[in-house]
Amino acid sequence: QVQLVESGGGSVQAGGSLRLFCAASGHTYRGNCMGWFRQAPGKEREGVAVIKSDGGTSYADSVKGRFTISQDNAKKNLYLQMNSLKPEDTAMYYCAADPRLWAVCPSNQADFTYWGQGTQVTVSS
Repeated sequence: QVQLVESGGGSVQAGGSLRLFCAASGHTYRGNCMGWFRQAPGKEREGVAVIKSDGGTSYADSVKGRFTISQDNAKKNLYLQMNSLKPEDTAMYYCAADPRLWAVCPSNQADFTYWGQGTQVTVSS
């Protein structure tokens, strides 16, 4: 079993920045895809960004150019640098990982097996 713990959330004004961190621990993680998802009140969980162990990344259109996903391959830790934050970015942010080896990392939350508890990001206008 792999445990994921997120941190780094908080409250910022529009235009500000936050950096989220996800620490992976537990059973040796052998998958090659990790990602960040978010869920706003009253909305479904949506993909934000995914990263493959070879460095390949994919972003939701709504965050392209503003968010950057990165990974510490040695420890399988995951980061999300969020710049130029907007009120519509307000949500609970979740780290996710999957033990399978993917040719292309999925963007569907149903394809990810391990989840963290989430960290809240609130952006005020």
